[in-house]
Amino acid sequence: MSDRLTFPKGFLWGAATSSYQVEGNMRNEWTEWEKRSVEKRVKESREESWHDSWRGYGKKERNPEFSKEASDPANYISGAAADHWNRYEEDFTILQELHLNTYRFSIEWSRVEPEEGVFDQEAIDHYKAMIASLRRRDIEPFVTIWHFWLPVWVAESGGALSPEFPTRFTRYAERMAREFGKDVTFYVTINEPDIYTSLSYLLGFWPPEKKSVILHFRVLHNIKEAHKKAYAAMKAVAPHAKIGITKQFMHFVVLRKTPWNLVARRFADWWWNTSLVHALEGYQDFIGFNYYQKKIIGKDTRDQTKILHTDISWEYDPESIYDALLDAKRYGMPIYITENGLADAADRLRGRFIVETLTSVHRAIEDGAPVLGYIHWSLLDNYELDKGFWPRFGLVHVDFATQKRTIRPSARLYARIAETNTLETD
Repeated sequence: MSDRLTFPKGFLWGAATSSYQVEGNMRNEWTEWEKRSVEKRVKESREESWHDSWRGYGKKERNPEFSKEASDPANYISGAAADHWNRYEEDFTILQELHLNTYRFSIEWSRVEPEEGVFDQEAIDHYKAMIASLRRRDIEPFVTIWHFWLPVWVAESGGALSPEFPTRFTRYAERMAREFGKDVTFYVTINEPDIYTSLSYLLGFWPPEKKSVILHFRVLHNIKEAHKKAYAAMKAVAPHAKIGITKQFMHFVVLRKTPWNLVARRFADWWWNTSLVHALEGYQDFIGFNYYQKKIIGKDTRDQTKILHTDISWEYDPESIYDALLDAKRYGMPIYITENGLADAADRLRGRFIVETLTSVHRAIEDGAPVLGYIHWSLLDNYELDKGFWPRFGLVHVDFATQKRTIRPSARLYARIAETNTLETD
């Protein structure tokens, strides 16, 4: 016997991308880093799957199914990516076919302000045309101002570490809000600030490859200030707008309830989840909730042979989002799930993952979590940052040689849920 789970009226159903990962043919801090880091990343791919072991996300050994792709130097050059810049109409038709009513995407700062204080109106008008195209299809734009990538001129003048960064970012963010006007309601100023600072300035995996606790905290402070200043400036020109950051939340789990583990869990929850949200209190209209899986505190005593993993060795974990959403109730703001998904090239797990995740989300809503939307990562197979092209997160398969799009079966399943605003479970 199946259950029919109905989501709140007006629930947002969507998919997400980011500029650098799908647009193609741009020049920014990361495209310059690609050229410098190819040999290093090929070497690392031959030694282990990659650096995500720092998050305790799973096995370090290579996944043999993808070793050949991961060790190909071409894997690490973004090039045309998914050519979304030129093919957005085709991609928006797919969104429409999938009955999705929101689309999260990012503006590429390096396109719209290629030199300091010099804005490219043609690039801005291109984004305005994208927004108009979404509106014609009754798809709500969910616009990210800065995902992770900086223009070269920003990077060369100190990047996010520069004392001028909050002012530079605010000028850019205010200009975007003024240009887009009432056509955009939802804005994410900054995507995952603490992921950015951790991987770029603490652990040195991403550009500018710094390894400094002090720099990590200085950049995090700058980013908080940048968000606050941008929030005020954007509200001044677009008072109707709903503005927040997105934060990658984690649910911390203790398997052995020793006093130390319980204290460690409490500290980890405060440090990773709560401290940033509290620091921005009064400067967010919603919680942008990115979630992928839980984190074990202390020794993981589970039988690893019985744990299912995705293509990039992250644990398959659709249930723990329930606990993470209940944790987020304490912030007292509307919650939009702005990223959630998995790498699954063969599409073996994604359909099941979507059903089980949304069952957990619905249960959280019933238990008081104010969740108003779910945006899946990602719409398209894309260039997956330092990992290159081989991880496949897309609802839509992209043949990067031909740019042909193919809607995966899991996306058809998701479309039925979005169309009816209901979920049928066994």
